[in-house]
Amino acid sequence: MSGKSKFPKSEPIDLVQSTQYAEGSIVSKTLADHKNGSLTLFAFDAGQGLSEHTSPYEAVVQILEGEADWTVGGKTCTVVTG
Repeated sequence: MSGKSKFPKSEPIDLVQSTQYAEGSIVSKTLADHKNGSLTLFAFDAGQGLSEHTSPYEAVVQILEGEADWTVGGKTCTVVTG
């Protein structure tokens, strides 16, 4: 994949330490942006969420802290750290 990355190659990334929170907001940080997809870190304050949408790419979700209700394909589940 060619494209832009915010971090040096072959360096470990501490995603929890890279996360920034803002009261009443969603903060997003693009970690890598390539023609075949991107990797974005999101931080959600309590009560915040993304609107329903579709994407031409597969999505991977990793909960770093806390828990969330996650809906995909009309099915909702609670996801937690780890």
